Amino acid sequence: MLKPGDKAPDIELPDQEGKTRKLSDHEGDWVLLYFYPKDDTPGCTTEACGIRDAYEAYGDAGITVIGVSTDSVKSHGKFTQKYGLPFTLLADEEKKAVEAYGVWGEKKFLGRQYMGTNRRSFLIDPKGKIAKIYELVKPAAHAEEVLADVEALKEGE
Repeated sequence: MLKPGDKAPDIELPDQEGKTRKLSDHEGDWVLLYFYPKDDTPGCTTEACGIRDAYEAYGDAGITVIGVSTDSVKSHGKFTQKYGLPFTLLADEEKKAVEAYGVWGEKKFLGRQYMGTNRRSFLIDPKGKIAKIYELVKPAAHAEEVLADVEALKEGE
């Protein structure tokens, strides 16, 4: 189980345009690596649009945003176009990243049990270490919570 202070597992996956991206390419930056269950569903859309709406402030704070789900490159492409998402979404169809970060697991919905991606985010510092793990993400408030945490962490440096 990953914890704050651990080196963030490097991932290499295709983005919404099919271009291969590596997490390690962003060393030196703060990175919000957020895992979400499914493109274009209510909670996931709320979370993505909240980050989109705060994206300028994220840029000002030096935060790179990377979203990850097990959806396809094509699905990510449609999702980013439909909602004007200005950040990278990675397609983890083989479930390598969700397993490396421990977010793939049993879920329950309407009395049904199934395997899926749990909504969880990782704030990664410029040295590539996990600064904070968000276990219980509230989609509507997440973007602002991350911004406040990065500012507080920067002040504490």
